[in-house]
Amino acid sequence: MPKMKTNKAAARRFKITGTGKILRRQAGKRHLNEWKSANDKRKLSGWAALTKDQLKNVKALFPYPQYIG
Repeated sequence: MPKMKTNKAAARRFKITGTGKILRRQAGKRHLNEWKSANDKRKLSGWAALTKDQLKNVKALFPYPQYIG
């Protein structure tokens, strides 16, 4: 049986930690930054954990459970 393929779009968008959590980038920093304060833009940088609702859909995109935890 051939290997299952990871969804490459998901692999680029999400990061899986060593403990199995799935992280996503913060939304809201792509455009219209001219009107946002530096404080707001700084808060939007970095990674955030997925909610339980999102987790179910994203787990389906990673076929091998050892990468998810």
